[in-house]
Amino acid sequence: MLSYFKINLMAAVFFFCIVSAVKAEDILSWHDCIKEAAKNHPDLIAAGEEIKQSEAGKKITASALFPQVDANVDASTAQTESSPGKGSKGDSYNYGVSATQLIFDGAKTINNVKSASETINASKQNFRFTSTAVRLRLRTAFIDLLKAQELLRITNEIYNIRRENLELITLRYESGLEHKGALLTSEADLAAAIYDISQAERKVEVARRALVKEMGRSKLTQITVKGDFEIVDSEKIKPDFEAIAKNNPSVRQLEAQKNAADFSLKSAYANFSPSLSGTAGANKNGSHWTPRGNQWNLGLVLSMPIFEGGSRIAQVSQAKALLRQLEENERSAKDSAVLDLEETWAALQDAIENVGVQNKSLNATEERSKIAQAQYSTGFITFDNWIIIENNLVSAKKDFLNAQADKLYAQAGWIKAKGETLEYE
Repeated sequence: MLSYFKINLMAAVFFFCIVSAVKAEDILSWHDCIKEAAKNHPDLIAAGEEIKQSEAGKKITASALFPQVDANVDASTAQTESSPGKGSKGDSYNYGVSATQLIFDGAKTINNVKSASETINASKQNFRFTSTAVRLRLRTAFIDLLKAQELLRITNEIYNIRRENLELITLRYESGLEHKGALLTSEADLAAAIYDISQAERKVEVARRALVKEMGRSKLTQITVKGDFEIVDSEKIKPDFEAIAKNNPSVRQLEAQKNAADFSLKSAYANFSPSLSGTAGANKNGSHWTPRGNQWNLGLVLSMPIFEGGSRIAQVSQAKALLRQLEENERSAKDSAVLDLEETWAALQDAIENVGVQNKSLNATEERSKIAQAQYSTGFITFDNWIIIENNLVSAKKDFLNAQADKLYAQAGWIKAKGETLEYE
């Protein structure tokens, strides 16, 4: 009775530990992972800071359009000697304000401001591109963990199949109905099943760490994911790839950079124009503090470049070359986006159809296994024929899981090719 009590107590403690470990794990859905990554992923945070830098850069550039006001205070003393031992000492005090206002510079500053606006747009498109890349990596990591968890379940099923097979063959071998080769083969299959479980457990750990990293967590935590292998965005009807590619963030980013380069070229041409500014100032000066003498000024400053060694011509040539480069980069990016859409859409359709094929194959193999199990138990088929069917069942289970995961991977690639961000769902 005491031994029975101890066994039950140990079982209760073991069960409590298992339950506590399960409760300690975070069980996350796909939407949970998206929310956390959108908030914490370092690549997204860095891309957001780049937008802020671009916005600040525009304000710096636009500040040249506003009056530039300075204040000054001067105090000095000087001594003059007319002869040895004789001289005069004088103090001077001055304070005032001065202002300069740009009136005309050939629209150079205005074009620089417009170029800065396009740079902001390019930064925003880079944020979108970063978000699409983060989404793909996050989705891939989520699928990896979902697949690893399911693989662990399947490997345990396979272990049970191999163990039951070994028990059956052991009985037949001991009764003289089966040869030793069959027994050794079954033992090897069971050893392989045990190895597969260990390997699957390690894959879970690796996938868990990858998902934690893509969510932006700084430390590894115990998590599991919940979800299925079904998809909604199957896109059975072939879409207009050209129209989709126009909104791809990589294409939009290069378009904005091209527009910025166009305004920079106009700004470079404006270097050949005269620059006109208005100046004004008011000062008080005198030999004592506080000075009482009033002074003011008002004027215009006209500046006209004449010769600078060809630097302005070189700046125009440089700006033209940059504009042409970005035009071709934009065209190349659009062509690549269209091709990527075509390839990922085809891969998605292949993966969807393959799941149906593998599902039928699994159903057929499971039915054959049931029949073969009964036939082998009654001696209607040999061990060699039976073990082939059992091996096919093991392979079919894994192939079906791989096909389901490949479908999710293909969908993730298709969504990336469309340029969808974390907010896509």
